[in-house]
Amino acid sequence: MDPELLAAGDRRNVEDRFRYWRREAIVAELDTRRHDVHVAIENLDHDANIGSVVRTANAFAVGAFHIVGRRRWNRRGAMVTDRYQHEIHHPDAADLVAWARREGRPLVAIDLVPGAMPIERTPLPRDAVLVVGQEGPGVSPELLAAADLVVGITQFGSTRSINVAAAAAIAMHTWILQHAEVPEGPLR
Repeated sequence: MDPELLAAGDRRNVEDRFRYWRREAIVAELDTRRHDVHVAIENLDHDANIGSVVRTANAFAVGAFHIVGRRRWNRRGAMVTDRYQHEIHHPDAADLVAWARREGRPLVAIDLVPGAMPIERTPLPRDAVLVVGQEGPGVSPELLAAADLVVGITQFGSTRSINVAAAAAIAMHTWILQHAEVPEGPLR
């Protein structure tokens, strides 16, 4: 327990069972049940999306998130959930690719490009690094070329794409449906 939080109250955005726990204790507990999947985010121009991706990565207990490009990003969208995650920075796409190869982790690019397989019908590797890119240009050509698998999210409306944070959430949830133990009964 954190003595300061016990004295002043705990207003953090954490589940009730983590109230008043020290941050390090929460991270240690989460480390016992994180999933094998990672998510990589090319450092987007509209970097408020990065925080949303990180917050979702926390919700799904993703093993780590990777920032590719600028080290600095707008953490407000993460709502301090980044403090409970493992962040790995890569200065460029080549560094992420080299890291993934060393770790034996397949890169799965999420983008609507020619040849992309529908994510809804494609098995995702258990130890995948799900890669999302910037809205508009999408995943960089370098990461697309290095990807072991390229998947897209099937869309049925008139828009050309969906928000990158939403796309990342769909990709992470698809991985969860394929690999995680999902409760049978009510969630709470």
